[in-house]
Amino acid sequence: MYAARLASALRGLTGADFFGMGGALMREAGIELVADARDVAVVGISEVVRRLPSVLRVFNRIVESARRRKPALAILVDFPDFNLRLARKLKKLGVPVVYFISPQVWAWRPGRVRQMKKSVARMICIFPFEEEFYRKAGVPVTFVGHPLAGEVKPSMPRAEFAALHDLDLERAVVALLPGSRASEIRHNLPAMLEACAILGKERKLQFLLGAAPDLAESQLSALLRKDVPVQVVRGATYDVLAAANCAIVASGTATVETALLGVPMVVVYRVSPATAFLARRLVRVPYFAMVNLIAGRRVAPELIQESFTPEKVAVEALDLLESKKARDEMQAGLAVVRTRLGPPGAIVRAAEEIASLL
Repeated sequence: MYAARLASALRGLTGADFFGMGGALMREAGIELVADARDVAVVGISEVVRRLPSVLRVFNRIVESARRRKPALAILVDFPDFNLRLARKLKKLGVPVVYFISPQVWAWRPGRVRQMKKSVARMICIFPFEEEFYRKAGVPVTFVGHPLAGEVKPSMPRAEFAALHDLDLERAVVALLPGSRASEIRHNLPAMLEACAILGKERKLQFLLGAAPDLAESQLSALLRKDVPVQVVRGATYDVLAAANCAIVASGTATVETALLGVPMVVVYRVSPATAFLARRLVRVPYFAMVNLIAGRRVAPELIQESFTPEKVAVEALDLLESKKARDEMQAGLAVVRTRLGPPGAIVRAAEEIASLL
């Protein structure tokens, strides 16, 4: 999503052509895809090991495309375990590297910043606390603000969305955002659905599942339950959130989107046991959810790994549905998060910074 928006803005400034790895949104933005991001979209250690042959094939294809086509610039977006290796290869090919959306080296394996200093010509970061980190490390850095600031809004009024999806606005709506990758869906959705089953026994609720537009139908249908009436809505995450009274959200960008819409949330996440074992020894931040890191305190409850049980999710969600005090306190915290994400226009500022390097 970020790469697609950035390419559109940069094309308007420079007339540049683009090729790379991505998905449907990048293709729609006119980027020639030499690789599909779904082939490498996994989270965790054991998950990556299983997909390593596919990941290596994609990596080599991109390097070969860069060698043959000699681009004026490479823009790498997040995805550090892949992109930091790619940055080294591109540097050897004489291709300058801009990194947009900083890897979270401030959270774990901070030693990687030394490698970035050698291979990255410009770091463009989206969170305010990242700028000082990179500047101290000697990496050329520019803070542009968060690309979603000013961009996250529903496409239609709540009443219109409710009519379209047969929602009764007299009854509370709970949004489910289990993640966009197949591995995230597999790890997060079953416990989310069990929490919905528990909540359904306490109150008459309506459940909406916001699904990524390119998520395979089979990946969802294999996990959905007949005893939990969940309506799946594709490609309309902001409308789903705007219609909700609270949300159960997989940690990641979705928590920022939920914060920007001011929707009270419970943040959840689960990875494989092997990944969790390593993460506990590597991660060096006090919170897991981005909204809590930005706020500098626990704004939203985090239920991660063993703490992510259906019963605990149901308790936290029910508190948000029934306690005005809990909702008000969270919304005040989310307002702080919104102010710290910077003013609208981050993509344009990033495009202008990159254009100056061409």
